[in-house]
Amino acid sequence: MKTNVTFDSAGLTLAGHLYSPDDQSRGPRPAIVVGHPGSGVKEQAAGLYAQRLAELGFVTLAFDAAYQGESEGTPRGLEDPAHRIEDIKAAVSFLSVRADVAADRIGVLGICASGGYAVSASATDHRIKAIATVSAVDMGRQFREGADGKQDPAVIQGMLDAAAAARTAEAGGAGSQTFPLFPDTAEQAWALGGRHGFEGFEYYCTDRAQHPRSTKLMPWRSVELIAGFDTFRFINLIAGRPLLMIVGREAVTQRMSTEAFQNAEEPKELHWIEGASHVDLYDKNEYVGPAVAKLDDFFRTNLAR
Repeated sequence: MKTNVTFDSAGLTLAGHLYSPDDQSRGPRPAIVVGHPGSGVKEQAAGLYAQRLAELGFVTLAFDAAYQGESEGTPRGLEDPAHRIEDIKAAVSFLSVRADVAADRIGVLGICASGGYAVSASATDHRIKAIATVSAVDMGRQFREGADGKQDPAVIQGMLDAAAAARTAEAGGAGSQTFPLFPDTAEQAWALGGRHGFEGFEYYCTDRAQHPRSTKLMPWRSVELIAGFDTFRFINLIAGRPLLMIVGREAVTQRMSTEAFQNAEEPKELHWIEGASHVDLYDKNEYVGPAVAKLDDFFRTNLAR
């Protein structure tokens, strides 16, 4: 059962989809906040995982981050790591006061960028009892180093130059300055980003999974907010609470999860999905199915009474 809901996050109203098990006869249930990838919306990967986990007996909440999707905030498409972390904490607050949710049994699942944000939020919010990530990404490192860690340092310097120029233009009344997140064609996506770039284009820009509210433009202001951000810096503060990181064996971003995992304290588990790329874990059933099965076992074990 899916219900449209709204809740506050630092003064902005966020839009979410609350998924509840069809069987309403049981008492308060464990709940899971599900965060979407960068540029995504609640109707895409986050909604898929939220729905699948609700079918297994959890109350789940997928929502649009501030400035994105159906949620409030301008400039549209802004990616603000600090607010993204607050969004997750606000979602926990929303769930914690619901009669159908056991407030002491709330977990978080972050996909892609939200995997990093989920770790950051959980590091300082002890209401979150179990933390899981799928294809986790540190957006700061992605912008500074590239998805594969091989990006020329001049790239981020050039982007920061452009961000500075955009600030000056906006101060002069030019309005929000943005740049495209995706090239015009699949061929360009492959030429610029290889398999990873092509799969991102295919997911967000074709009938595979595109959505009209999934942003294709990012304000330049996002760049300076992201460039100085280190999402896994305090992963050690999760110590004592269970952490599961699910990674595709073929994911170009896998280093971000494996390095974060090394710095995390117990209890922790790194789980590989054989054959899966980063984006495969967004929607392809042959990979999502095993990931959901692992998540079910993880949350069922760690959010038990």
